[in-house]
Amino acid sequence: MKKEKIAIIGAGNIGIAIAEGLHASGEFKASNIILCRRNLSKLELLKKRGFKVSSNILQASVHANYVVLAVQPKQLKKVLKEISSGLNKKKVLISVVTGVSISEIQAEVGSTCPLFVAMPNTAISVQESMTCIATSNSSKAIQSKVLSMFKSMGEAIIIEERLMAAATVLGACGIAFALRFIRATSQGGVQIGFDADVAQLITSQTVNGAASLLLKSGKHPEREIDRVTTPRGCTIEGLNEMEHAGFSSAVIKGLTSSHRKINTIA
Repeated sequence: MKKEKIAIIGAGNIGIAIAEGLHASGEFKASNIILCRRNLSKLELLKKRGFKVSSNILQASVHANYVVLAVQPKQLKKVLKEISSGLNKKKVLISVVTGVSISEIQAEVGSTCPLFVAMPNTAISVQESMTCIATSNSSKAIQSKVLSMFKSMGEAIIIEERLMAAATVLGACGIAFALRFIRATSQGGVQIGFDADVAQLITSQTVNGAASLLLKSGKHPEREIDRVTTPRGCTIEGLNEMEHAGFSSAVIKGLTSSHRKINTIA
């Protein structure tokens, strides 16, 4: 993919994270990544690093092999109308716009090119994203290429489109949920004696280790929890106190609340 070009329309937080992840993965040269937004001054540092920048989204789409839509949902229809004439069956259109379906995009651009909806998270900038992808009109070969692109920046899977809202909550919103847990745990670490930076380091690496245990072993979390809980020990004491305060229930309620909210995003 090193010779192919990608246009990212909407170079905000997630758009820039995707650009940085693609470049760091080695799959795309910075000079082959076109970042698009109206205010180019906000992309000056990326331009100095070799990325292309443009405010002309149609021109960027014409010159790209892959076009990634990373705009706000309310901006999408206008953007699709602007770039539709630059799309054809040789291009791949990938939307990372929250709450917008394949059929809604096709209503604007038709079936002129393979179309994907994808939901990465901001960890894509450090090649640790969890990206869920859906499609309806692409070949297995194109699916393989898009999957490979996102796997170069973390883990990626193809799912049914009906699960994209749930994937957004679990994977994209989930980054914020996990970070809030790390923040709370770090604060607790300060209260029991550590400096803030040390508490954050210990917590972050502990969470990283916990995730690695599950990813590498495939075991259920409770299997690993049982390994560190002993009768009348300090671990089970803390776990039970958290559960009495509604820890698991609060997490599940947060996830389901976010899932309901997606359906109201316009």
